[in-house]
Amino acid sequence: MTTLSMDPLTLTHVLITLIAIVSGLVVLAQMLKSELHSGWTGTFLATSVLTSATGFLFHQAGAQPTPGQVIGVVALVILVPTLVGLYLKHLAGVWRPIYVVGAVISLYLNVFVLIIQSFIKIPPLHALAPSIPPSGPVFAATQLVVLVGFVIAGWLAVKRFHPLTALATPAE
Repeated sequence: MTTLSMDPLTLTHVLITLIAIVSGLVVLAQMLKSELHSGWTGTFLATSVLTSATGFLFHQAGAQPTPGQVIGVVALVILVPTLVGLYLKHLAGVWRPIYVVGAVISLYLNVFVLIIQSFIKIPPLHALAPSIPPSGPVFAATQLVVLVGFVIAGWLAVKRFHPLTALATPAE
């Protein structure tokens, strides 16, 4: 089992990621209520971009690219139409579901990596899935439950999220 590094890059990356996840959960809850708050949304999207980008700053020995780098590339590719849909197309027409799906997938990828890192770094979880990368029934069940939750939440968000005007609600 590895331990969490205390170097400034790692701590900054973890802080950015946690902010992305917390703000993303708030944004998802708002989408389910058909609300759009520019402060929360901007924080979520900016920190999602930053967490993916800062992940490339870590030196990795061995085969390249790493699974984390692949997830980072996928996340950044998904964020492009998500950002376009919100900030350039203002959620008009097909851009509303593109934004919702992209935002939900982006949040899911952050949580997916959080679960992997938690099973690696947190001793009681690591004991349940001691391999690196984590595997086994407890790890798989955890990831499956989270995936199903995000699929359901994403589907509901696409159906429910119809804000009157993009970014019309003041930041909180």
